[in-house]
Amino acid sequence: MLDKGIPNKKVSPSGGDLEGAIANTPQPPYYAVIFTSLRTEGDNGYGDMAAEMNELAAQQPGFLGVESAKEELGITISYWESLEAIKNWKANSRHLFAQQQGREKWYERYKTRICKVERDYEF
Repeated sequence: MLDKGIPNKKVSPSGGDLEGAIANTPQPPYYAVIFTSLRTEGDNGYGDMAAEMNELAAQQPGFLGVESAKEELGITISYWESLEAIKNWKANSRHLFAQQQGREKWYERYKTRICKVERDYEF
């Protein structure tokens, strides 16, 4: 879908900007953290914290990119150079606070998976 106000700007059906929605990752191998979640009702500060976490993650050594889709089921995939980089991100003090808030008020349920990407291709 194209936004009529800006020529050739791609937007989602809900109106969100899709430019840069697919992370530009390096040649494998690298790692992916897949975070799948079911949210509770209401925002309760979630949107602001999610934006802050995206900005903070991008500043972490070893961060490669992020992709996210959120409707009823949320899926966020972050890409990292190494398991050590993932471990350091998980231990970041502000990220630890966000994790606590998520368990207390934002998520009904979530699951995290860590994978090694051995091959990728694109169109």
